[in-house]
Amino acid sequence: MSEKFYLTTAIAYASRKPHFGNTYEVIMSDAVARYQRACGKDVFFCTGTDEHGQKIENLANEQGITPKAYVDGVAGEIKEIWDLMNSSYDYFIRTTDDYHEKAVAKIFKKFYEKGDIYKSEYEGWYCTPCESFFTNTQAADGKCPDCGRDLAQAKEEAYFFKMSKYADRLMKHIDENPDFIQPELRKKEMVNNFLKAGLQDLCVSRTSFTWGIPVDFDKKHVVYVWLDALTNYITALGYDPDKTFEEQSEHFKKYWPADVHIIGKDILRFHTIYWPIFLMALDLPLPKKVFGHPWFNFGMDKMSKSKGNVIYADKLAEHFGVDGVRYYALSEMPFASDGSITYEAVIKRYNMDLVNNLGNLVKRTLDMDKKYFGKVVPAPTAPEALDDELKAACEKAYKNLRASMDEYHVADALEGIFEMLSRANKYIDETTPWTLAKDESKKERLGTVLYNLMEVIRQGAIMLAPFIPATAEEILNELGTDKRDFASLEGFGGMVAGTEVADSKVLFARVDEEKKLAEFEAERQKMIAAAKAEEKPEKPEGCALIGIEDFMNVELRTAKILECEKVPKAKKLLKLKVDLGYEERQVVSGIAKWYTPEDLIGKKIILVANLKPATLCGIESNGMILASGEETVRVVFLADDTPLGERVR
Repeated sequence: MSEKFYLTTAIAYASRKPHFGNTYEVIMSDAVARYQRACGKDVFFCTGTDEHGQKIENLANEQGITPKAYVDGVAGEIKEIWDLMNSSYDYFIRTTDDYHEKAVAKIFKKFYEKGDIYKSEYEGWYCTPCESFFTNTQAADGKCPDCGRDLAQAKEEAYFFKMSKYADRLMKHIDENPDFIQPELRKKEMVNNFLKAGLQDLCVSRTSFTWGIPVDFDKKHVVYVWLDALTNYITALGYDPDKTFEEQSEHFKKYWPADVHIIGKDILRFHTIYWPIFLMALDLPLPKKVFGHPWFNFGMDKMSKSKGNVIYADKLAEHFGVDGVRYYALSEMPFASDGSITYEAVIKRYNMDLVNNLGNLVKRTLDMDKKYFGKVVPAPTAPEALDDELKAACEKAYKNLRASMDEYHVADALEGIFEMLSRANKYIDETTPWTLAKDESKKERLGTVLYNLMEVIRQGAIMLAPFIPATAEEILNELGTDKRDFASLEGFGGMVAGTEVADSKVLFARVDEEKKLAEFEAERQKMIAAAKAEEKPEKPEGCALIGIEDFMNVELRTAKILECEKVPKAKKLLKLKVDLGYEERQVVSGIAKWYTPEDLIGKKIILVANLKPATLCGIESNGMILASGEETVRVVFLADDTPLGERVR
């Protein structure tokens, strides 16, 4: 019987479309799952969506729809992106699934009957986006320590879980299982900041909103979203709260405990403190490992729509293909520190690694085989020193792959494979097949060189299959080989002489950097504009209230712009001649950044007509044009049929 391997992602919160950083998690988890399957393990890969909570209720109310209708739409979009990224999950759970909700309600009641839950009142800091509670110490500045947003004071009746009851037991488990929390830095954060500081009892129900799983014995309460969400890892396997571990289904007993939970570093506290304690209270084994991966930032900044730097994996795939997106995500994220994504970096890595190193190697090797051997794999002869170096590079890459992936050092695994491919490209330059082809006496040597290259490509494709699976399969199909498993990488010589290979294809088309960056900039500007359109302006502090008599002292008159020109040596100023019907005036206005003279001539406007004259850049100005805005100024234009000189009230 194959060794089992159960891994999960953190289920995505169904509030918004996931950006590139969110999608990285499922891509990484998929690479791990595919790798473990390639190692011969019986893998169960679970992902899904977290669909309850106050934030979702608020978003649904804003759109005038039910929370269920809202999460149905977002969960569907998340699943589409996961599928687009070629994620090979075995199960997709939604926390609105009926069986999950029933199991959570039973778990909550079980905790209560066991004495682990008690009713009290919560008063303190709460972060709605993170659905998290914080003490005064944790949120000394009134900001969420996880996301940095403003916290709100909350006070409501709630049930609490006695975390302190299990704190010593959890600390003992972490001490006895040093690899339970990875990376090591994250473990130190959890132990020092939470366990050693004294674990507070956790609020596990809410009464201030209704979108959640009801507490069946106290209907005004709903289960706290994190207790609800975390239990998906066992309900997805069919966990029955009414049964002991020994009485659970064979499916559950086969896969639980999880071999690894792959999550973002920001939710490590929930997975390494709250979740293990919930499992202890249920008398269930703890997961073997919790891996908190870093974040992807846009350059040095967090992704923000207002900055136009939010990147979505599905949109990126339109430019670089799915495997282009997967490759960048997996190769660029370090093991412990945050990764960076910029369009320039994506283009550079795509062109250098996928187009030049991999794609060019495959194409020119198959093209040479077609030209010199009619698309048939030649038989190799006695190796030379260069051949042995190439074989050693393959052996090194495979050993590095196994060692790196077993420890979740995904980028390091890929780096080793591409070093091997670089060595193969160098091997072409060293052996110069085109020169060998000119000498009939060197035909056998030419055949050996091409055989070796095709074998390196075969091995590289097998090693790359967990990371860029569609491309790996295409390469192996072009080679015409049926030797595609890890077992065939133990030696050098899996390609069978006499096999017919296919015509080469362009695996990755080179990207024109200048043209592509221009496209991305246009998209960025659209995003910024859309974000501004969605923004709800904050209520201004305003000025002191005035009476009607004060307002009537401001004389606003309709006018028409007759002439307009730029003021020399003043980038911001325009000089205008305006007609009020009863007289013409000269006005200087600081709107040159937003309007040209051609934009204004002939337009009807509102003029503050009783301002004292002012001199700007040596030019007298008699009035002020009415306009709105600060960062972007918009002149108030009137209809063409507006009479001149009318008083505006």
